[in-house]
Amino acid sequence: MALRITTLAERPEFAATLWDMEHTWAQFVLNDPIADLYYPFVTTRHQHHVLVADDDAEPGRPVARACLIPYVSGGDGLPDDGWDGVIRAGWLARERGEKPDAVSALEITVRRDLQGRGLSALMVSALREHAARLGFRTLVAPVRPNHKHLEPHTPMSEYAFRTRPDGLPHDPWLRVHVRAGAEIVKVAPRSMVVPGTLAEWRAWTGLPFDRSGPVEVPGALTPVHCDVEHDHAVYVEPNVWVSHALT
Repeated sequence: MALRITTLAERPEFAATLWDMEHTWAQFVLNDPIADLYYPFVTTRHQHHVLVADDDAEPGRPVARACLIPYVSGGDGLPDDGWDGVIRAGWLARERGEKPDAVSALEITVRRDLQGRGLSALMVSALREHAARLGFRTLVAPVRPNHKHLEPHTPMSEYAFRTRPDGLPHDPWLRVHVRAGAEIVKVAPRSMVVPGTLAEWRAWTGLPFDRSGPVEVPGALTPVHCDVEHDHAVYVEPNVWVSHALT
């Protein structure tokens, strides 16, 4: 497979089909309200911050995408609110006319039928190169470990730093980043927060949400907190901050 990876700005024809690519994201993850500060503006504000890939077999049909966001760090280090935090900081920087001093990856999505072929590693490499072209010396990412959902009750502080006998991370997605040159820095304990009514959570998951307490949801990295009396449930997802030095 010969990939062509460009920015959305270079190939605006992808804008119409960018979100139609078949993926494996759980529905509840797509309902983080902070995402609305970034994704609706991809084609008007962030077209230079989105990479799109197609291949020689089906030119013009997306096989993967990757998104990043420049933001103002304020010199405070990597935020505990991870994914939500950098999106909010990036949005505020733009609204205030401030110059970003940091850049974070937000997602890499590979088309469902092409997963497991090493495309994610190629997109990580492309993000590194693009962040460097934008003038940044470091690319950070609040990584969502892709096997953590198999252990929802394991603390992320334990899971994130678990290694194999060869010293590489136990988790495959963290392993991709480390092989690309990243360092695992810390846990972002509240990287993504998804609140909803019980009716919304039932629609997102197909689960009854009829008892108060922790609810294990397929695809969730930690249990969802359910409160039947007050008719809401809240998911607080921890991610893992990694840092890619680009120079």
